[in-house]
Amino acid sequence: MAGAGVGSGSARRLVQYVVVRSDLVRSLAWPLGAVITQACHAATAAIHLNYNDPDTQQYLAELDSMHKVVLEAPDEASLTGLSETLSQEAIAHKLWIEQPENIPTCLALKPYPKETVHPFLRKFKLFK
Repeated sequence: MAGAGVGSGSARRLVQYVVVRSDLVRSLAWPLGAVITQACHAATAAIHLNYNDPDTQQYLAELDSMHKVVLEAPDEASLTGLSETLSQEAIAHKLWIEQPENIPTCLALKPYPKETVHPFLRKFKLFK
């Protein structure tokens, strides 16, 4: 992967976290493709809403070495609770609410250094 990380020097490693409701697949029987689509919507929206942010610009500049972590929230309450906490802590994110059903399905943070946001996401497991 020639060129990966070129120009980053000692720059912090940026990561975009995406948190998806696992009950959509496990309990509510949504097709996996539909759930993946929700995550794509949220990640794209978070990037768009924070496009001019310096970390977002650095993340996009290193296109071939982008790092995303997909975590699972067990249900709607845990996802919306996380969104409220992130809002209170001024952590930029997009809570994706599927329309026209008006169902919160996932959220994505803008790219951040891992150490900045990991404490808020520690209780969520990797999505499986």
